[in-house]
Amino acid sequence: MSSRVIVALDFAGAKEALAFVERLDPASCKLKVGFELYVAAGPALVETLVGRGFEVFLDLKFHDIPNTVASVCHVAAGLGVWMMNVHASGGMAMMRAAREAIEQAEQQPLLIGVTVLTSMDQQDLAGLGIERSPAEQALFLAGLAREAGLDGVVCSAQEAAAMRTRFGTEFLLVTPGIRPATAEVGDQKRVMTPSDAIRAGASHLVIGRPITRSGQPQAVLDTINAELRDLT
Repeated sequence: MSSRVIVALDFAGAKEALAFVERLDPASCKLKVGFELYVAAGPALVETLVGRGFEVFLDLKFHDIPNTVASVCHVAAGLGVWMMNVHASGGMAMMRAAREAIEQAEQQPLLIGVTVLTSMDQQDLAGLGIERSPAEQALFLAGLAREAGLDGVVCSAQEAAAMRTRFGTEFLLVTPGIRPATAEVGDQKRVMTPSDAIRAGASHLVIGRPITRSGQPQAVLDTINAELRDLT
């Protein structure tokens, strides 16, 4: 079984990211390329990572009018990425347009929807005029994503159990805000340990600083993977 861990490459440029990646075994993890790194290094870095044997999650959270999102998803699929995402709050038409665009691509990546960012809590949602709790809003948006034909969602591990119950075993749940028990929480407000997240129903775990800031990142990955193998 392939690793459930997605390492967040939260680096400022390609040089730092590639130097770090050289210390990892592609069989031990997948990689996430987000806004900062993509803006700094562009699609060439994504293609390089794919060429080195890594499965890449392109985490750009597309959110625009349906036609624009469809176009950019089609282009992104051409990079050979394993997975990409859109904001579920972009609505049904936007998500369906993204799904249709990917289906027309030569290589079809997984497409998931972003529900509620793990940095947001009840007060943050209230400030946007949303009366639902983070868990309620995440479930609502996940329902829209599934109806639109997406493969799954990004959600907090704290919502994973309820989502797994409601949406079944095939719906992917990608959970950021994962911190090993000994790691600092950082700027995440809704966090969980790797083993607890898998027990709750998570499909894949996004882990950044506990791995990227470690002096022995492969050793940290090996420990997490061993812990998770015992749960499968």
